[in-house]
Amino acid sequence: MSSLAFALPADPDRRFWGIAGLGLAALVLPTLWDFLFGEWSSYSQGHEVLLLAAAGWLFYRQSGPIAALPDRPTGWAPILLLVLGLTLYAFGRTQQFLRLEILSLYVVLVAVLACFKGWAVLRRIWFVLLFLLFVVPLPFAMVLVVTGPLKEAVSVVSSTVLGWVGYPVGHVGVVITVGQYQLLVAEACAGLHSMFILEAMGLLYSNLMNYQSWLRNVLLAVLVVPLSFLANVLRVMILVMVTYHLGDRAGQGFLHHFAGLVLFGLALALIGGADRLLGAVLPERFRQ
Repeated sequence: MSSLAFALPADPDRRFWGIAGLGLAALVLPTLWDFLFGEWSSYSQGHEVLLLAAAGWLFYRQSGPIAALPDRPTGWAPILLLVLGLTLYAFGRTQQFLRLEILSLYVVLVAVLACFKGWAVLRRIWFVLLFLLFVVPLPFAMVLVVTGPLKEAVSVVSSTVLGWVGYPVGHVGVVITVGQYQLLVAEACAGLHSMFILEAMGLLYSNLMNYQSWLRNVLLAVLVVPLSFLANVLRVMILVMVTYHLGDRAGQGFLHHFAGLVLFGLALALIGGADRLLGAVLPERFRQ
């Protein structure tokens, strides 16, 4: 078996991790730039930077345990995986296949980690790798199929609740009318993408709480879906009320973008509240 593996030079944690980090940065930065500011910016909602920052922090938290893992001779499997990832990256980059380009970077990261520390490192950072998958843009066909009903449902619930409290509001499809103003409920306000991002944040919350109860973790992950929908409804209601009281310019200007931050705040508050409720109602053996 020794003929099928070779050892990396001594002290890889200081020399080769630096080289590997620079190599990954050289691949990631052009893709990230195109995704956020270049030709692929229409795919981005801006939340991906938040997810990448969170993933980087999670990886940093595991850097000590990763470094403590024994160095492994590098077999041919990680090398072949690295070659495959680089090949897919080159193909995706040159042929402008965004999802393939991003997924290839994921493969390269896994291969580099396996080269240094063996496959055991993947068990150590499995959640980080799962979390990174939420950065990959959803298939456009799926977004079209799911987003329409979601936006209409948000429009119906928002306009109905506001009508109950006395606002002159109505809706036709995904267009909400309040007073003299009309607001279009866009995908960024109430679509599949925002719920996908919020699901990632819910999983992050569960991971940070570090519950050992599988039931509590599963219930939290499932509850994120309706809670994300509720947070979207509250965001749209806030925008409708801002537009009604302050005018269309205020509703579509800074406050509209600020409402995106409010969405995350509301969603995290709702997730925290649901978690406390689960802690109160679940049997003792399922609370921790």
